[in-house]
Amino acid sequence: MSLYSQQDFTRSQPVASVQLPVHSARALTKGGTQAQIELDGKVYDLRITRAGKLILTK
Repeated sequence: MSLYSQQDFTRSQPVASVQLPVHSARALTKGGTQAQIELDGKVYDLRITRAGKLILTK
């Protein structure tokens, strides 16, 4: 067995039985390009760029 054929245990492995929630960025921004997300009393800005990418800033 070579070094490259061993399983990489440093990466987190996906759990097949857990279904992660999916939220539409378009719904979060209500059709616009910006929304605010609160976590533990801190507010983050979510922005959809013209290229259709997401930017999350504090």
